[in-house]
Amino acid sequence: MSIGGEYLKTVTQRFSEAKITAEKAIAQLTESELFWSPNEESNSIAIIIKHMSGNMVSRWTDFLHTDGEKPFRNRDHEFVGDMKTKEQVMELWELGWETFLSALKDIDEEHLLKTITIRNEPHSVIEAIERQMYHYSYHVGQIIYIAKHLKSGDWKSLTIPRKK
Repeated sequence: MSIGGEYLKTVTQRFSEAKITAEKAIAQLTESELFWSPNEESNSIAIIIKHMSGNMVSRWTDFLHTDGEKPFRNRDHEFVGDMKTKEQVMELWELGWETFLSALKDIDEEHLLKTITIRNEPHSVIEAIERQMYHYSYHVGQIIYIAKHLKSGDWKSLTIPRKK
């Protein structure tokens, strides 16, 4: 396999693992816990998911030909807590990830060095992928941290439990 092919396979696998890890944390929560936040300046898991989905849909819809900041995106609205059910939250989660992972699957090696734009700034496709690796990992970490805080002693480890 070529370097570009190996890179695409590896990043797709890592993003998929991040998605699954977050879902394991989310599965431990009640519906009301998805909407909990420690204060008005902090985001709930539901808000983080809404933001991630908005970002994914905007960035990865027709990303090779249009700017990653789409006119239809309302980033500020992503931080408004207007969802009421876990089902709504998880529908947005799946929409975002399906959009993103589908776009990754459609990338060919020759696309990796192609210049695309995000907010009118040029990026190689590799740079755009790595930018999202940072961004999505950051938010997955937040989801896990909040879930672990909420579950406290009832938390089920997502990786190797301590002292094992």
